[in-house]
Amino acid sequence: MSSIESMLIIIGYSALFLFGYIFIAFIVGTIKRNNGIMDIFYGPGFFVVALTSMVFYFILNNTINLRQIIITILVLIWSLRLATYVFIRNRGKPEDYRYKAMRDRWGTNIILKSLLRIYIFQGIVIFIVSVTVWFTNSSANPPLDNLLDFYGITLWLGVIIWLIGFLFETFGDYQLYKFKQDPNNKGKVLDQGLWKYTQHPNYFGEVTQWWGIYLMALAVPFGWISIFGPIFITYMIIKVSGIKLLDKHYEGDDEYNNYKRRTSLFFPWFPKKNK
Repeated sequence: MSSIESMLIIIGYSALFLFGYIFIAFIVGTIKRNNGIMDIFYGPGFFVVALTSMVFYFILNNTINLRQIIITILVLIWSLRLATYVFIRNRGKPEDYRYKAMRDRWGTNIILKSLLRIYIFQGIVIFIVSVTVWFTNSSANPPLDNLLDFYGITLWLGVIIWLIGFLFETFGDYQLYKFKQDPNNKGKVLDQGLWKYTQHPNYFGEVTQWWGIYLMALAVPFGWISIFGPIFITYMIIKVSGIKLLDKHYEGDDEYNNYKRRTSLFFPWFPKKNK
């Protein structure tokens, strides 16, 4: 069996397991009449791709590489943290306003539209963003003999960049959660901690983690072509589903507009002085 045939088989099984997992999320969300469930299932979906691609590579090739193991573990850590945070944040609350707005807008055939436009769509997003993961986990990785050659540097530097992103996302989410827990902060804008230096430390952190994983994938033959994964998640977060939606939600809020004027949009930087 050629390496290309092996990769295609692994990718096929990873996609199959991912969309089986997505269908489970759809069943749970439909039963609970809460499509916000997908936000909890979202992160672990990446781990499904990472784990299945690594396992099937081992089954077909009877070998496994340290780079594959490290990337899979990093995806597991990130996915568990994100799912746990979203579960705690949403526990006991009604369906997220974004999904409720979709229900109101659709009117009829809500179940089918939910399956296609929420669950299947996010499954496709997961698979595209995961290209760096399943490409690395389904490819023959070069041996890691020297931490100072190209293969070693891409690994440990990628881990460092991933860790920076993970800390930004983790502490950004924690600071926002604690801020919202205080009833005295209702209607106010968080501008302390990491939120003083970027309007979206959590989004910046998530994007940074995927660029770190991409750096690890560069050591794999033709791994550079997986760049469209981090590019795609960067574009989605900045222009489609993350920052843009949040700005629209707070449109007309004077305090938030003042915060935006003095705070870096995405990359952390020192705030501007109020004039």
